[in-house]
Amino acid sequence: MIAIVDYNMGNLASVKNAFDLLGEKVVVESDPVKLCTYDKLILPGVGAFADAMEHLKSRGMDEAIKEYASSGKYLLGICLGMQLLFESSEEFGVNEGLDLIKGRVVAFDTSRFITPLKVPHMGWNRMFTTAHPLFEGLDSAHYLYFVHSYHALCSDQNDSIGESEYGYRFTSAVAHENVMGIQPHPEKSHDNGLTILKNFIKL
Repeated sequence: MIAIVDYNMGNLASVKNAFDLLGEKVVVESDPVKLCTYDKLILPGVGAFADAMEHLKSRGMDEAIKEYASSGKYLLGICLGMQLLFESSEEFGVNEGLDLIKGRVVAFDTSRFITPLKVPHMGWNRMFTTAHPLFEGLDSAHYLYFVHSYHALCSDQNDSIGESEYGYRFTSAVAHENVMGIQPHPEKSHDNGLTILKNFIKL
């Protein structure tokens, strides 16, 4: 059974609908005590990093998620949920994350853009991926749907399993052992996104 973490910061309905399309029963779970009972966990997220961490902490979800990750069972962060996996974010000051993947989250550096681009990065873009079970059946470059103003910097580049281009190359998918994350929204990315979720189910 897969649980979607409910901490009042996620696009829960659309993520659940995507799993429904795949015929996979998922539970939207708001009780941190119950997280350990599930086989896999989805950490979604939309909004500001600091607000998300505050919501997680106020519900006791932060420690529950860390405990879940230490069990070795699979955890997937989506969009803001991926960013929360890191040590910290520089969004509206420095804020501590879940520290499940080493690195930090930073704003797009528009001074590096050769041509002017709007931030947030919004719309369809390619993700260039390394070999990983999440991307089985997909080309090494495939289109997914993005909405974000900040991106991850991995301390260990081996944790970066996908990159995208927006002004410059940035990490858009990560994996460290059983903890994984993707910056784009698979639930909004049609067949390619559903393939990623299907692969997560199969892990």
